[in-house]
Amino acid sequence: MQPVIALDHGPRARPALFTRPRDLLLAWSRAEVANVLDRAEAARRAGAWVAGYIAYEAGYAFEPRLSGIPHHDPRAPLVALAVFNAPEPATAFHAQADAQMGSLSPILPRTTRGDYARSFGRLMEYIAAGDCYQVNLTFPLAAHLTSGTGQGLYGALRARQQVGFGAYLDLGAGPVVLSCSPELFFTLQDGVIESRPMKGTAPRGATADADRALRDGLAASDKVQAENLMIVDLLRNDIARISEIGSVKVPELFTIDSFATVHQMSSRIRGQLRARLGLTEIMAALFPCGSVTGAPKIRAMQIIAELEQVPRSVYCGAIGWAGPNGDQAWSVAIRTLRLFGGGMVEGNVGGGIVQDSTEAGEWEEALWKTRFAKGLRRAA
Repeated sequence: MQPVIALDHGPRARPALFTRPRDLLLAWSRAEVANVLDRAEAARRAGAWVAGYIAYEAGYAFEPRLSGIPHHDPRAPLVALAVFNAPEPATAFHAQADAQMGSLSPILPRTTRGDYARSFGRLMEYIAAGDCYQVNLTFPLAAHLTSGTGQGLYGALRARQQVGFGAYLDLGAGPVVLSCSPELFFTLQDGVIESRPMKGTAPRGATADADRALRDGLAASDKVQAENLMIVDLLRNDIARISEIGSVKVPELFTIDSFATVHQMSSRIRGQLRARLGLTEIMAALFPCGSVTGAPKIRAMQIIAELEQVPRSVYCGAIGWAGPNGDQAWSVAIRTLRLFGGGMVEGNVGGGIVQDSTEAGEWEEALWKTRFAKGLRRAA
């Protein structure tokens, strides 16, 4: 099959399909990350479109204090971008995905509750010592494609839960990526950069009254608002690094978004990008998104590398596109699966840990988030 990228968050916020790439730009090591981004930016400035993903561990390439971290999944590139003439509507691709078969075995943690508890306990020691205020602690998941195709599985995921930033990527290098992300990393349109981080989750209720109570409880939670505000402050600082002085604003704070399986709290940050900054400079300032690291960002990433024994890969990275006029849109790659040869499926799940978090509560919240991929049985 030819390389293909389907994004729900294409130009003009419409689903877009990228096929028949002119070039494939891959970074398999940190030393190649900046060069690949520079080449992608040069292609974009020359009139091409760029689309693909940037793995979480690519973020180590932007910060000398993270250079000693050994984590990297050798089965997948750190950066996988392709150069295209132009996108087209994704309608036909989505129709094919909806018509195909795709079934997934139960998606289960690849870590034990005891191992998670030990990592959680060590993280709480770091928080108590003042190393950090919040850290996004995750753990790996595993499942198996029991029948059908990756495209069919993506169709089943789409049928389960509609989100604004879904994506399917098969570039022929590394695993097929299937994302049902509800989270915007950033958009750039007419020079305005905007981010919408999510922090705070509650399950959907079994009845309308129960669902309303869960939503209202999330909205009113002092703990969740404090977590969300920490990340808003972090993103304001990151965006300010590449924005005109005084232009960074927060037009939305503590908004509740409801999806098929969870409610989530999000906020919106906006700034006026400084002229002539390209993809490399933007990602160096913003990547990874603070909602999947913690605060302060660099120390949180160091702690994550110590406590998480398995690389995140594309999970918690970014998936998106950049156009010739400078506009672009990237998701935070949460609710994201990787499909390997032989039908092996891997993912991750987690959440932000703060001083008053509990191990039982965070474990339960993480399992809520796996519902996007549970019980997928789609017949042709």
